[in-house]
Amino acid sequence: MTNEAVHETHPEIIKRLRRAEGHLRSITAMLEAGRPCLDIAQQLQAVEKAVTNAKKALIQDHIDHCLEAAVNTTGRDQRQAADEFKAITKYL
Repeated sequence: MTNEAVHETHPEIIKRLRRAEGHLRSITAMLEAGRPCLDIAQQLQAVEKAVTNAKKALIQDHIDHCLEAAVNTTGRDQRQAADEFKAITKYL
């Protein structure tokens, strides 16, 4: 991996994913222990949300840094299109 691919937000994204990884391990243990389905479903929802938030942060970071660098060399119309693209991705 090159330094260009490492952004400020990556350490925080790694923390989120490691937390999700820990939750997944605990869900496996919950299943093996015969815990109630409601408890397991709740934990699965938490893992799903953590992964989704990590994905959103990664995509926003890529847009804010990588796409931004490419757009800075284009004209006004392309700049406006890129700004609109950045705005709409917040609804992912």
